[in-house]
Amino acid sequence: MSASGSVATSDVADDRRFMGLALALGRRGLGRAWPNPAVGAVIVKSGEIVGRGWTQAGGRPHAEIEALRRAGAMARGATLYVTLEPCSHHGKSPPCADAVIASGIARVVSAMEDPNPEVADRGHARLRNAGINVNVGIEAAAARRDHAGHIRRMRDSRPHVMLKLAISADGKAAAAGRRRVAITGNAVRDRVHLMRAHSDAIMIGVGTALADDPVLTCRLPGMAKISPTRVVLDSDLHLPMQSRLVATAGETPLWIMSGKDAPAASETAMRERGAEVIRVAEKDGRLDLSDVLKLLATRGITRVMVEGGPTLASALIRADLVDEAIFFRSPIAIGEEGLPALESRAVTMLAQQLKCISEEPIGPDREENYQRGSDHV
Repeated sequence: MSASGSVATSDVADDRRFMGLALALGRRGLGRAWPNPAVGAVIVKSGEIVGRGWTQAGGRPHAEIEALRRAGAMARGATLYVTLEPCSHHGKSPPCADAVIASGIARVVSAMEDPNPEVADRGHARLRNAGINVNVGIEAAAARRDHAGHIRRMRDSRPHVMLKLAISADGKAAAAGRRRVAITGNAVRDRVHLMRAHSDAIMIGVGTALADDPVLTCRLPGMAKISPTRVVLDSDLHLPMQSRLVATAGETPLWIMSGKDAPAASETAMRERGAEVIRVAEKDGRLDLSDVLKLLATRGITRVMVEGGPTLASALIRADLVDEAIFFRSPIAIGEEGLPALESRAVTMLAQQLKCISEEPIGPDREENYQRGSDHV
């Protein structure tokens, strides 16, 4: 190592391998790190990992600080792999860039620049000005997918919206009269619960809440405590007090989005049971979905999973607010009287907005993943 702290450039394959580990670590924070991005970090010295970290619950400590804490004195002269540019501004904690500099790290490999205007390459510049060798762009596409919620919130002031639908072989989402019916199998159920755990919030319309009386928690073993915030769009506050959502509001956060004219008495009753009622703007007699999402973003939500129902799904597609769609296709048919999973216009619009990037079997069912654009953001 020279006096300036520079080191020889690592083999690209090693850089990709260690960045891959940093990305995997960062995903541990998905659904828990908001309002901050779920970042992963790995510190490597002489080919050995001496520190690792990921953004902790609530967004702090940051991944770099966790990795530096574990590395201790071994960080001096080492390489830091991090999935997002280290922050350079004073928030609730000092800048990570300053901690990296103080640690004696010689090289930083960063997957991507932070779209946060308070950072936006200032972190990289601060590191370079301190004599640290900085490389940006290793596994950038994967990092953009993992940080899609943070990117969307910074650029568009709303969360990344993922639509999940279970669809029968004949394109239905429920039996006649909106009666709930098992469409997909146990393997899909487990996948959906993991998707919930990786989301900041899960959103449904009041029609689905009334028809299914769901709980919307993550019911994988040991993961109930990381269930997402439940969001119900209920313009007139029709959600029954005896519903399972309201009954569990004291255990898992429940935010009910209502119109400006919803009954004050109903709001008071909801609040007494632990739910939070949030008044939002209305448009054409319905809650303004753009306003709903922008309000969620102001509260720190970066990733929203939409689970129902067909009315809400179609409305989000018509408003061009769906960034990703996961369809679980079943070989089981429901029949002509069943409820269509999407209205025909929404099906056409979705094909124009998103493209299928992957398909895979999930037991007897099939998962289809649709995302926006070539960079999926």
